[in-house]
Amino acid sequence: MGRIMAAALLAATSVYVPGMLFGAPEKRIDLAAVISPSDAASALGEPVKDAQSRNSEETDGYYSRCNYYSQNPGKSLVLRIRQAAAAQLEPRKQLEELSATNGKMKTINGLGEKAALLNDPAGNGVSNLMLYVAKGNAFVTVGLGGIDDEKVALEKARALARKILAQL
Repeated sequence: MGRIMAAALLAATSVYVPGMLFGAPEKRIDLAAVISPSDAASALGEPVKDAQSRNSEETDGYYSRCNYYSQNPGKSLVLRIRQAAAAQLEPRKQLEELSATNGKMKTINGLGEKAALLNDPAGNGVSNLMLYVAKGNAFVTVGLGGIDDEKVALEKARALARKILAQL
């Protein structure tokens, strides 16, 4: 069989894989598999309900989302990762744009290529902390709600972010 005929046959029998058109990352992170219920319970300081998670392939990249809520109302762990597709908004740029629109963000050193923290305490002084990290094609968000000590919440968020970044 000629090379042209072989190439035509290969093209005609090729299978479309969702996301490949957009240059999706080869190794997709499933946050529910990376951060276990025991990790979440440790971070929140009490038992958690089952994870609420979802993974999806979008035109701008692959997304994994996972939420854990304490069994007693008041505490939450929100995890997100976007693994950017080629020629889409780069995670470092995404973090820069987010920081520019919110002047309350603090730079965090020693985590990923660039990291920032937003802490918006509720009226009762309880922390609602969001840690954003850019590394390579990944934009990671770790949110902790209901922890009253910002330093403790930040250390817990850093540990969770490190565990996620280790999967990249």
